[in-house]
This record gives sequence, structure tokens and C-alpha cells, in this order.
Amino acid sequence: MPLLTVGHRGLMGAEPENTLRSFRRAEREGVDVIELDIHLSKDGHLVVMHDARVDRTTDGSGRIAEMTLAELRALDAGQGERVPVFREVMEAVSAPVQAEIKDAAAARGLAAAVTELGLHDRVRVISFHDAALRETRALLPEIPIALVTGESTATAPERAVALGASMVSCEFPRLTPEVVGRCHAAGIEVISWTVNTAEELARAVELGLDGVVTDEPELAHAALAGA
Repeated sequence: MPLLTVGHRGLMGAEPENTLRSFRRAEREGVDVIELDIHLSKDGHLVVMHDARVDRTTDGSGRIAEMTLAELRALDAGQGERVPVFREVMEAVSAPVQAEIKDAAAARGLAAAVTELGLHDRVRVISFHDAALRETRALLPEIPIALVTGESTATAPERAVALGASMVSCEFPRLTPEVVGRCHAAGIEVISWTVNTAEELARAVELGLDGVVTDEPELAHAALAGA
């Protein structure tokens, strides 16, 4: 049975991560869902980037929270791509999106954008931060949310239930059959990041996961085919 296939930051194994080029590539390759990351710029814009700093993924340096959108736009995010904002991504692709709140302060801005743009049916809000998910749930009671976990994966089922999350996205090496079983017993779907090899995909199937987050087009094709 095909797994839900989530393109990680677009498809960052093939294109510059969290760029319109990467998101369009993910959609062309047929992923079910596109994942992206949200920070707030100094002037309050919903900037799509993973890190709190621009250093790793652009030709600039500094913290997103200390830079205006105009300053961020001047940077090269890879192959001439510019740092996008959330609205641009949602206009560039038609696939469903998992929007990960990296900074809890962005929760209110993201909720406002979802409401303004009428995106309730296309967006699932995800985060490591319980506070961000609680605020999202308060502002958007009907929107689906997912808890992202790394070191805290062992407690994912209980935290997800407490937050009202219908899905968890767990760090792949930390997942066990016991955690997956507890999630499923609670009615919670389980996906995992990041699954990039045939061996990892086979393990994901063995664990009974509902989906995988991947960087690679070839892995996405295999997961969509039910391999």
C-alpha cells in the first residue's frame, strides 16, 4: 500500500531547500504533501526557511528575526533563488502543505495567513513546540496539527493526545514498534523524518508507518508505488 509521501523542504536532495524551485520540483515529482518551515522576519513577514540564521542556506549572514524582508530578498538562496514567503509558496504550488513553525512567535501570523487566504483545507500546521500547536489550535480549532519529535519521540503518543494532534512526525532512528503501536491505538497517524534510502523505506513499511518524509525524488517514487 502506498505511503503518504512528504517532500522535505520541497525535495532538498535535488534542489535548494525551501525555495520555490524545490517546492515546484516536489509537486512535479508527485509527492502527496510538501513540507516547509516558517520563521518571522524583523518586520513580521512569514519567511520560509529552516534555520534561525541565513548563513547555511544563503550567501548572507545573520538572524532572520533581525533582518527585514527586503534584506532577506537580497540574498541568494541557491541557484539564484530568493527566500520565499509563505503566500508565494501557496500560490506557486497546489499540493497540500505541512507548515512547520520553527519559532513559536510565528503561530499567530501563520494562523492569520491561513484565514486570510482560505487555506484551511490545504495546510496542516506542525511543530516541535507544544506552545505553538496550542496557540494554533486556539486560533484555528478545525485545522489539522501534527507534533514533530526528535529526542522526545518516546512520549509522542501522550503529547499528541494532549495537544489534539492527529499525526506525529518522528525522527526515524528513534521510532520503535512500541511507539508506533501506542500512536495507532490512540488514533494518531505516524510519519517519520527523514527516510532517504531503500533500506530505510523497507524499515518504515516494517514499522507500519503511515508515511515518510524524504529529500529524494527516487525515494518518493518508491513510496508512492508502495515499494
